[in-house]
Amino acid sequence: MLRILRFALLTGVMAAPANAQTPTQPPAAAPARPPRPAAPTREPNTPGYVTAKDLPDGANAPVKTDGNFILSPTHNPAPEMTVQDGVPQGTVFNFTMESADSKTYPGIAREPNTVARPDPATPTRLMVNSHPAPYTRKVAVYVPKQYVPGTAAPFIVGADGPDRGLFTALDNLIAQHRVPVMIAISIGNGSGDAQGSERGLEYDTMSGLYAEFVEKEVLPLVEKQYNVKLTKDPEGRATMGGSSGGSCALAMAWYHTDLYHRVLTYSGTYVNQQWPFNPETPHGAWEFHEHLIPNSPVKPIRIWMEVGDRDNFSNRDDYHDWVLGNENMAKVLAAKGYHYQFVFARNAGHTDRAVKQQTLPEALEYIWQGYHP
Repeated sequence: MLRILRFALLTGVMAAPANAQTPTQPPAAAPARPPRPAAPTREPNTPGYVTAKDLPDGANAPVKTDGNFILSPTHNPAPEMTVQDGVPQGTVFNFTMESADSKTYPGIAREPNTVARPDPATPTRLMVNSHPAPYTRKVAVYVPKQYVPGTAAPFIVGADGPDRGLFTALDNLIAQHRVPVMIAISIGNGSGDAQGSERGLEYDTMSGLYAEFVEKEVLPLVEKQYNVKLTKDPEGRATMGGSSGGSCALAMAWYHTDLYHRVLTYSGTYVNQQWPFNPETPHGAWEFHEHLIPNSPVKPIRIWMEVGDRDNFSNRDDYHDWVLGNENMAKVLAAKGYHYQFVFARNAGHTDRAVKQQTLPEALEYIWQGYHP
């Protein structure tokens, strides 16, 4: 990790313009960034997109069925997203982790008043200045009422936590015997966003490093502090996240199928946000559908994905269309014979809250199919 961090910082220093100001002068303010244009509304039946089944207004995809589905514009919250009378409620524990205690992520931040800029020689490579910076990470741990202390429990790891909606959904789904009695570990990011930030380094890097961080630094704390035992069986381990947290969730399983087999993503960032540049995956998470999945043997991964018709889009290059990235994911997963479900949501933006309120219970039930402890 220290090698990666040094490379990140070195990349930032070398990327500075030749006429950069000396350290004794205040840094020149970057030009004001123009407002981001509204994302275009995409039609799910666009030529080249996957063939998908239109669902009745307000309906979710059938839990037992793989494939591609189109949500209608109405997004009402599922009843499982509300606390229900008579349903046993789990206990939620909260703690924090300091960057000074991490051997994996000691902390970085983008330099103030700077923006990422393309390398003229390699346009898909972004240059940005970063520096070491401390952070405090929030972590929430959900332990269901039905958990028997000392037994090895299945669990789900979520990005950009804490995620209170996930805990409510699990209360109801566990009580209805629609998912196993599981623990949820909802982990906050290390701050910032995109290239040059701690969050970007954690979530957009194409490697198994974040999964290793969770395994070595987070899960042992959870077990020790809250008297729980987490299963070692990858069939009993799931990951989830939205945006870059979604592509991170897939990376955790892709690079560590020995640890995770189940993945749930909203508006997954299957585009090129990776920094520092890695010549082995030059297009970042776009590589999942461009090369990695098509050119690799099928892995034991079950995945549920969602994208909105007004999801993120940038004309910076050919690798920043969130809708196309998710459509391509559905295409290659189908071609390789994966168990997957892809939901295209009408009337929905990036990591749309209303869509998540409508679909999260169904998505959780889908990814936990076939689990037998």
